[in-house]
Amino acid sequence: MAAVKQLVEDIAKALVDNPDQVTVHVVEGEQVAVLELRVAASDVGKVIGKQGRTARSIRTLLGACGVKLNRRYNLEILE
Repeated sequence: MAAVKQLVEDIAKALVDNPDQVTVHVVEGEQVAVLELRVAASDVGKVIGKQGRTARSIRTLLGACGVKLNRRYNLEILE
């Protein structure tokens, strides 16, 4: 789980202008883990991307990790 959290954090830090304001909080469920990604208000658009493509790509990576680790991961992008 820590590796998945670190993966999302590293991807987000590479995308934004303020990497020091990137935080990932994990809410564990029985079958699903929700990763809450917080970035600066000015960086939300960079993480989401045009038409949500960047966010969709991160969610695809989480899906692949979930298959490997036999869990489901959901990504929520917060300001």
